[in-house]
Amino acid sequence: MAALKRSAPWAARNADGAIALGLAIVVGVLGIMPDEIFGPQGDEIQGQLVTAATLVILALVATALLRDRARQAPVEKTITSGALAELPVRLARLEEIETLAHSTRRALDSLQLVRVLGSRQEIAHSHAEARKDTTRWSFKGGTGTYLRAVTLPECVAAARRDKRHLRVSVEIIDPGNVEVCETYAHYRRSLSDAPDGTGETWTTDRVRKESYATILAAFWHRQRYGLLDIEVGLSATMTTFRWDLSSTRLIMTVEDPNMAMTALADTFYYENCDTELRLSLEQARRVPLEMYKKVPLGDEPTIEEVQELFERIGVPLPKSYNGRDVVDIARKALRAVDPYS
Repeated sequence: MAALKRSAPWAARNADGAIALGLAIVVGVLGIMPDEIFGPQGDEIQGQLVTAATLVILALVATALLRDRARQAPVEKTITSGALAELPVRLARLEEIETLAHSTRRALDSLQLVRVLGSRQEIAHSHAEARKDTTRWSFKGGTGTYLRAVTLPECVAAARRDKRHLRVSVEIIDPGNVEVCETYAHYRRSLSDAPDGTGETWTTDRVRKESYATILAAFWHRQRYGLLDIEVGLSATMTTFRWDLSSTRLIMTVEDPNMAMTALADTFYYENCDTELRLSLEQARRVPLEMYKKVPLGDEPTIEEVQELFERIGVPLPKSYNGRDVVDIARKALRAVDPYS
């Protein structure tokens, strides 16, 4: 009785299946029973019973299948017309949210006046982003070592590859002004007596050679790329900052290789620094870069070519410089070592 009570609810829910199962058992039993049990025509009667029961079982099975399909139809309809139907819409909304977040980040970056860069890697990445596809570059600083080693060669190479115009303005310490060169060397030594990333220490002679090398590099690149417009100004005062300004951002570095500031284009700080660099360059002593055709330089400038260049442009080398000093300047101009590498 307990077993019947437990099985009764299941049988009520699956009546057609239960009946089909019972008939299948009956048919199986009839099939194995002897023909004599059903009388003289037992074989025929047994066959009729089995056939009739089989048809009933098939009908019950078909009924069960139809019932299951009827039960599944609302569920399938709910799934297909509900969550799955809304999936493309939800994916589109997620894409809109991602786009909105990206544009919001850009807007916040553009509104931010100045962002501090706190590592060597972050500063290098910011410089790489500034060089990317830029059509202009303005520099103001000490002697332009990083400009010669990385910025100018890579910007010229990218412009040549894309066959586009590039405008560069450079303001560095006047190598003919011994007083300002001494001041700059003293300042650099006061921060650290150890050699910098190039392996050299700062002396007055090195400051002068580095500035001469930047001038030589400007003429050398100008002669080799016709779409390069470059101007160089020589300052009688030194600065503790280095400004690098491209079409997209400004980067202001100091002697600490792990600290810098940056601002994106079209911001208040970027625009005012751009104005500052323009006015400062106008007050500097200009190097006549328009004479680049009159003093040709070879791929490996000779001592005579370098000496003649500086004589013709009105920035003569010190009389104490010998051939080794001139070779040193040429090496610094075309094979400068990245001081932050």
